[in-house]
Amino acid sequence: MAEGVLFNIAEGIIGSLPKLALEEIGLLYGVKDELKKLEKTVTKIKNVLLDAEKKKANHGVTEWLKSLEDVVYDADDLLDEFYTEARWRQMVIGNKISKQVRLFFSSSNQLVFRLKMGHKIKEIRETLNVIETDRRFHLDERLQEARVLTRERESHSFVRKEEIIGRDRDKREIVQLMLDPIPKENVSIISLVGIGGLGKTALAQLVFNDETVQKHFELKIWICISDTFELNVLVKKIIESATSRTLGNLELDQLQNDLRKLIDGKRYLLVLDDVWNENREKWLSLKRLLMGGARGSRILITTRSEVVAKVSDTNKPYILRGLEEKESWSLFKQMAFKTEQESENPSIKAIGVEIVGKCKGIPLAIRTIGRMLYSKNRENEWLAFKNNDLSKVNQEASDILPTLRLSYDILPSHLKHCFAYCSLFPKDHEIDIKTLVNLWVAQGFVKSLDQNESLEDVGYEYFLELAWRSFFQEVTYDEFGMISSCKMHDLMHDLAKSVSGMEITIVVENEDNFSEKLRHVSFDHSIGPWLIEKIRTSLLKAHKLRTFFYISEYRYGFHDDGSIKSFCNAIASNFKSLRMLSLNGLVIRALPNSLRKLRHLRYLDLRGNPIERLPKWIVRLQNLQTLNLSGCDMLVELPRDINKLFNLRHLMVDGCIRLNHMPYGLGELTCLRTLDRFVLSEDSCISRGGAGLGELNRLNNLTGSMSIEKLWNGKDMVSEAISANMKEKQSLTSLSLWWKVNTTGDVNEAENGEMLLEALQPHSNLKELSVYFFDGVKFAGWLSSLTNIVNLRLEDCQTCQYLPPFDHLPRLKVLSLDGLDALEYISDASSSASRISFFPSLKKIYLWNCPNLKGWWKQSALIGSPMTENEHQHIQQSSLLYVWNCPNLTSMPLYPHLEDELSLRNTSLNEAIRRDDDDR
Repeated sequence: MAEGVLFNIAEGIIGSLPKLALEEIGLLYGVKDELKKLEKTVTKIKNVLLDAEKKKANHGVTEWLKSLEDVVYDADDLLDEFYTEARWRQMVIGNKISKQVRLFFSSSNQLVFRLKMGHKIKEIRETLNVIETDRRFHLDERLQEARVLTRERESHSFVRKEEIIGRDRDKREIVQLMLDPIPKENVSIISLVGIGGLGKTALAQLVFNDETVQKHFELKIWICISDTFELNVLVKKIIESATSRTLGNLELDQLQNDLRKLIDGKRYLLVLDDVWNENREKWLSLKRLLMGGARGSRILITTRSEVVAKVSDTNKPYILRGLEEKESWSLFKQMAFKTEQESENPSIKAIGVEIVGKCKGIPLAIRTIGRMLYSKNRENEWLAFKNNDLSKVNQEASDILPTLRLSYDILPSHLKHCFAYCSLFPKDHEIDIKTLVNLWVAQGFVKSLDQNESLEDVGYEYFLELAWRSFFQEVTYDEFGMISSCKMHDLMHDLAKSVSGMEITIVVENEDNFSEKLRHVSFDHSIGPWLIEKIRTSLLKAHKLRTFFYISEYRYGFHDDGSIKSFCNAIASNFKSLRMLSLNGLVIRALPNSLRKLRHLRYLDLRGNPIERLPKWIVRLQNLQTLNLSGCDMLVELPRDINKLFNLRHLMVDGCIRLNHMPYGLGELTCLRTLDRFVLSEDSCISRGGAGLGELNRLNNLTGSMSIEKLWNGKDMVSEAISANMKEKQSLTSLSLWWKVNTTGDVNEAENGEMLLEALQPHSNLKELSVYFFDGVKFAGWLSSLTNIVNLRLEDCQTCQYLPPFDHLPRLKVLSLDGLDALEYISDASSSASRISFFPSLKKIYLWNCPNLKGWWKQSALIGSPMTENEHQHIQQSSLLYVWNCPNLTSMPLYPHLEDELSLRNTSLNEAIRRDDDDR
């Protein structure tokens, strides 16, 4: 990975500062000549790294690259420090300069800084020059690919049903074992054994979802074991999977009781996916709790180890083999060719058959290589791949990692370190895509050549390219069609770990030997005093850390403020190059001053900490791009000078329930892309130091979800709402509007509320809208124009009597009307020309607590008309209707059919539908 990462760092060093800025900084600090010499040397190194990237570095060159690594990182830190100081100076000079600031920029202070920086630049440049003269600096044609050590490791692998080829016989045989009518025990165990990449998990999922299997078992449970085989963890996972609920921190005794109640006396199927435990005592402890099922219960284990099958008392494990030649070619064709005609090209087919033969029937290898060749359609490209790349792969069936390494080697350099960075996440971890992309951006991995294209959008494209190449799996989508999370196959995780070398590690409790080359660390376990001690001792070796990532949601409370201070001091004093710092869930009440030293910080994660206020110095972290304060439920306010965080792109304050206003100046952060909550002051629209809606005026790059809270119906608020310019925020996908509860009942206030809502018209791209406690009589007409809306929720709008016609919104899937006390009719028949176009995409309708609701249409022109054949078919395929506490809703003409087609929760409505159906 070294050449790819270093190339991008070198590219960043050269491209991070505009030429004029470089000149200005050089003149300002008297180091212009030294900076120019440094830039020249780095440019030369960039060209060499690009050469190393195109060829394949042998062991000698790899070692040379490692010697280059530290000094290039140092150069990156140095110019980053220059840039930060220059921007700070530019900003404070443009404002009123305090005595303290004047002192900071005094001639004596500048002299000290100049001498310090000049010495650093010269030292870095001299080191680079020494490395440059090394004979290995000149690469030649004999450079070859570095050998990659293979780690045999396989875990959860999901493949869509239509992609599973050649496993029909295996499925039939395992299903037969599942349904064996004469088992020796009430609960019998079947083990599915095979090497990594064969698709054991995919086959188990085929069996698990088989219709006969589904009907045969009362209870079906699936859990992934991975590396953890601790009784309390497994029992908790089983219960959570079976009940679809999340358990708290229960004692093992309670968990055992709950498990027995769940499975005892029931015929169940339990899949334990990816089992590595070879400790028989641990298995027997779990087995004792699982033996209470009814006769015919089954436990299906997937594992790569026959030892696991033996210790789990499997009579005869099912050994999974590779695909047959015909099946392998069928899978390869699906992955490698766009059309059937392409696969019949005789020359390419002959090369393809040879390539497939070398994959030894391993589905994961076939899919990966097929993806690699998908974009290659010329014979010479396929031949070059077969001769120059595939021939270097160890062809033993158990040696898959070199095969997977091929897909890594052909990646562009900007994707290589993005992929390697993912080894920070534990195996089988569900990776949040937005978090992943923001981490990539924080590390400088993402580059945009188009000024109109955001780094986050480019990063998302990076992810899509990696996912398309099968580096990720189990991709999940949100309700708006965007990818929200994914996982990595264990083999891919092993590959990421292999290529990252000593630079990235997941810290475990008993690990003490950390490399000086370590750049990125993560922690996925209960953080405690041992970690504090580790930071003070063995981890100090890794003084060049750029990522300190605490992934787990577990909260560890420090015993006293002294421990917090000591912990943070150790981080700030020893890891000054940090780009990402995660302190989430550590129950920190105040950030120690020592953290202000982290001038390079881009990403600060403080989720779940009981912090009341952020310190004033936090605005000196001017490189900060992401500030995550989600769940900081004691937080009262944000920094008043937040506008000084001019690089801030993501501000997350969801769950900060005590936050009472937004700071004035927030609207100057025009880079801001995430602002999930905007809280208005209680007393007035613009309070002392508080921001009004007008602060949103220039924040037109906002994306994702945003909630505007504590709206009130004053005239000033209406003018502020107009200034907010919500209609221009075309990348917002979800908007929630919360009014303060109006206890006065003032008619004028209600009219102001209507004008306020009208002024808050969002862009038509909006996909989700929720409105709470709106106290106007008439809803805004712009609702009908939200043609991309998917979810619509109106709740506790108690005085609202009139809704605009929105029953023809083409993409609306979920409609929820809750607590609309004054609403009698949802729509006017005159605006509804045809029932066939009534909510064409709707899946669910919720009508709750609408005591005066009588029906859909005020006019009855369409109610009594007979339904056509097309309308009847449309209604049968339409949504589920949920009704609760709507006593006056006695007619539902669009839902006149069988109750088992609907989910009706209102007796009077049920009776009305029966009468309507009988009349017909």
